[in-house]
Amino acid sequence: MSEPKKLFIKTYGCQMNVYDSERMSEALGGQGYVETKTPDDADMILLNTCHIREKAAEKVYSELGRFKGLKAENPDLKIGVAGCVAQAEGEEIMRRQPLVDLVVGPQSYHRLPEMEAKTRAGEKALDTDFPEEDKFEKLKNRPKAKRGPTAFLTVQEGCDKFCAFCVVPYTRGAEVSRPADRIIREAHDLVERGVREITLLGQNVNAYHGAGPNGDMTLAGLIWELNKVDGLERIRFTTSHPNDMADDLIEAHGTCDKLMPYLHLPVQSGSDRILKRMNRSHTAESYLRLIERIRAARPDIVMSGDFIVGFPEETDEDFQATMDLVEEVKYGYAYSFKYSTRPGTPAAERAQVDPAAADERLQRLQALITRHQREIQDGMVGRTVRVLFEKPGRQPGQMVGKSEYLHSVHVRGAEIATGDLKKIRITESGANSLAGELL
Repeated sequence: MSEPKKLFIKTYGCQMNVYDSERMSEALGGQGYVETKTPDDADMILLNTCHIREKAAEKVYSELGRFKGLKAENPDLKIGVAGCVAQAEGEEIMRRQPLVDLVVGPQSYHRLPEMEAKTRAGEKALDTDFPEEDKFEKLKNRPKAKRGPTAFLTVQEGCDKFCAFCVVPYTRGAEVSRPADRIIREAHDLVERGVREITLLGQNVNAYHGAGPNGDMTLAGLIWELNKVDGLERIRFTTSHPNDMADDLIEAHGTCDKLMPYLHLPVQSGSDRILKRMNRSHTAESYLRLIERIRAARPDIVMSGDFIVGFPEETDEDFQATMDLVEEVKYGYAYSFKYSTRPGTPAAERAQVDPAAADERLQRLQALITRHQREIQDGMVGRTVRVLFEKPGRQPGQMVGKSEYLHSVHVRGAEIATGDLKKIRITESGANSLAGELL
């Protein structure tokens, strides 16, 4: 029996890329590959790239340069680039970095086995199409391993919003939703493999409209179907757009037992002028009223958001409007970034904000967000939460997991195993996590 070939995958960016990397590993598992934690002994290296961050492509080329020595030592080593940079740069990657054998876009990774065979025959393989076939169905019969207690499950891909700062519509394509029965089937499969919590993924996940038995199903309808899956204890979803936060989804937050009290709902700016320039199609006021309705349905929900600071033409007044919105919402979590240009997007052609001013604004925003995060986290002390334990902690006898509200919780000195869902009384709030004791 021949030795298995070793596959090293480095994943950049969003949760959807994490999910895609798992599926790429499954696809190549059928070709005799097993994953390795280091590129040093790999027979194939795959970089699953993200185009959201600044200079994403240049970082990929820099990473590829580090593999020149490995390729020189092992000429049979195959190196591939996948994901959104692969989709955007395609042939340019092959031209600029000859050591690359394979380039595959995020809609074509189900074709990896055929592409890998092509590279083994000494040819280059490039596929950045938006194919007609369902990539998820093509992979459904691949070998599957035991899983940890949490998993991602992609239900929707692509985006039709065309925000002025974003490349997703160009790299992931138009919005497409998977049929509900296939998602439910995959959820059952994940539960059978040990998963107890599933996070539904989509570029605009709450725009989900997959085919169901009685016509298109909304995300709320899909969540209610998943609520029936025995052994599935928790459901989350990300990332949402304010314009797609439908009434039935708001209601589900108050009535569906397995839907967790946490919602990531990016606003990006608190200035209506900037929101219009971003092509966000909502206002600060409409966003705040939406938050009110969500909290009326689920008063204890923890809100999360995204912010871009220093967007082209942003003034001090625009930035202050963002600070005012953050002060009103009080996010339990938030991700904030200084604007950086994405070639080919409308915002890249506009007058840019002074970098020093953008840096100063970002520091002020992050300080405010951190204060709110800590206040909400400190407010958990004395409360009882249910924690799904995921792994051992750094200290002896310590286990770490997540509460309903996505707070990291660690417990010491109790008989707890990975995958256990336990009631924990919170006793302490640290810098980035909570400590508790088993009830």
